[in-house]
Amino acid sequence: MSRPKVIFTLDQDIIDELNAVSAELKEKKSHIVEKALMLYFDALDIRIADKRMNDLKKGKSKLIPAKEVYKKLGL
Repeated sequence: MSRPKVIFTLDQDIIDELNAVSAELKEKKSHIVEKALMLYFDALDIRIADKRMNDLKKGKSKLIPAKEVYKKLGL
């Protein structure tokens, strides 16, 4: 897996906390940020799933039967 460099800005308080955690755990800051983002993305997945379920319940979206999807895909 490639690991491209990314540049972004953070609030100074977050940088200070990241530096402290990194020093305490003797882990690279990039590793801590990566783990934190993965946990956050997992939480977002749940929020997105909940939103989609609510949209279905409110009639804002609809399900497409699998047979119809397969037919459109030629399967």
